[in-house]
Amino acid sequence: MLIAGFPAGAWGTNCYLVAPAAGEECVIIDPGHRAAPGVEETIAKHRLKPVAVILTHGHIDHVASVVPVCGANGVPAWIHPSDRFMLSDPEKALGVRLGAPLLGELTVGEPDDLRELGDGAELSLAGLEFTVAHAPGHTKGSVAFKLPEQADVPPVLFSGDLLFAGSIGRTDLPGGDHAEILRSLARVCLPLADSTVVLSGHGPQTTIGRERASNPFLRDLAAGRGPAADAAPRTGM
Repeated sequence: MLIAGFPAGAWGTNCYLVAPAAGEECVIIDPGHRAAPGVEETIAKHRLKPVAVILTHGHIDHVASVVPVCGANGVPAWIHPSDRFMLSDPEKALGVRLGAPLLGELTVGEPDDLRELGDGAELSLAGLEFTVAHAPGHTKGSVAFKLPEQADVPPVLFSGDLLFAGSIGRTDLPGGDHAEILRSLARVCLPLADSTVVLSGHGPQTTIGRERASNPFLRDLAAGRGPAADAAPRTGM
């Protein structure tokens, strides 16, 4: 399996292209701010043919390039219905004004073909089987995408802004809920094998085993306690 990722734009949001191998169809995950050039470069480098864009949630740092990427490649996008409004109204989603210079860089709105996904959905795309796990808390429509173990490749969780290396997503923006993200972490992440590779929306990759042992939120949930008093969620968008 081929997973090619890069951080994009002002928020360093990780965009991933996933394919069975180089030269085959691929799925694009979270093409955010200024991600379109990196997407096209990665497509050319690995000789890929995009078939879909899938979104972990609707914040602008994860979706800012959805319209141009879908348009350039003639593919649909998938998002949870609770976050769909964010594509057309990113400022309402954040509760703040982004400012004219930044908004001038964005193509706000929905791609021509936008589809909705729900908890437990199985997406068969590019010869891969993604399982959707609704994981609210960062936003109401946050989801994670799971890929099963394949040959010598361990299982993979594309966690969006649910789980990071050493932290979790912030919950102080509209639609955020700290108790809800803890329930999502317990339901979506804790049952996974320690070998599961976690590819998150920001920062480096990690594993469920590493986070179960060292992430204060996951560690204390696993032990049946609330999060450590001195633990703070990541402060990125």
